[in-house]
Amino acid sequence: MTSGIKQKEYRGLAWPELIPGRLIKRYKRFLADVELEDGTLVTAHCPNSGSMTACSEPGRPVYLSWHDNPKRKLKYTWEIIQMPDSLVGVNTLVPNRLIKKSVENGWVAELAAYEEIRSEVQTSKGSRLDLLLTDSHGARCYVEIKNCTLVTQGVACFPDAVTQRGRKHLKELQRLTAGGNRCVMFFCIQRMDAECFRPADQIDAAYGEALRKVHLKWGVEILVYDVWMDLERIVLNRKIPIQL
Repeated sequence: MTSGIKQKEYRGLAWPELIPGRLIKRYKRFLADVELEDGTLVTAHCPNSGSMTACSEPGRPVYLSWHDNPKRKLKYTWEIIQMPDSLVGVNTLVPNRLIKKSVENGWVAELAAYEEIRSEVQTSKGSRLDLLLTDSHGARCYVEIKNCTLVTQGVACFPDAVTQRGRKHLKELQRLTAGGNRCVMFFCIQRMDAECFRPADQIDAAYGEALRKVHLKWGVEILVYDVWMDLERIVLNRKIPIQL
């Protein structure tokens, strides 16, 4: 298949069955009240710990998944919101699954030289990173993945809230790079209206400073990709320019 459209038909991840609704409000970080099309009001799990300032406007169309798990208190999960210029994926677990599958299938050129891939790897006491890639010679590449939903006038920024945990991950990547490993900070923009990426210094200047330091001084690589998505599928799409 050579057509970009046809490639999107089989790449990426299929969404679960999506249930449309209208966002009433998001609160306590992990809760969202949604009015379904039949008027039913439900409370959905919001799998996103960020501020979501660019993708939580009340009244917007949203899409939920439903989970019949007796252990779950909330049966609905908020997956997508329709913003003026793009669908936006709010579930922070999706980029990890999407990028892992994309790497496994050789769809990320920068990470295509590896034969083994592991998820959620403990790298030191109290520290885990999202992916560990290993090539045939035993060389390692550690990848930490971050979900980015904040886009303003075409500029994607991370983080959208102060993140001590994010700075901890950067320090861990720095340590591993100093030990001779390849390390990659991978930002996944889970929307389609970004033209460039930069750290959100206006929100967390310390994170921006740390990101520049580990990249420029220690050699931690930065990859930024956006996605293509509709209500059936989400696909890792374009490599996005970085402005440090």
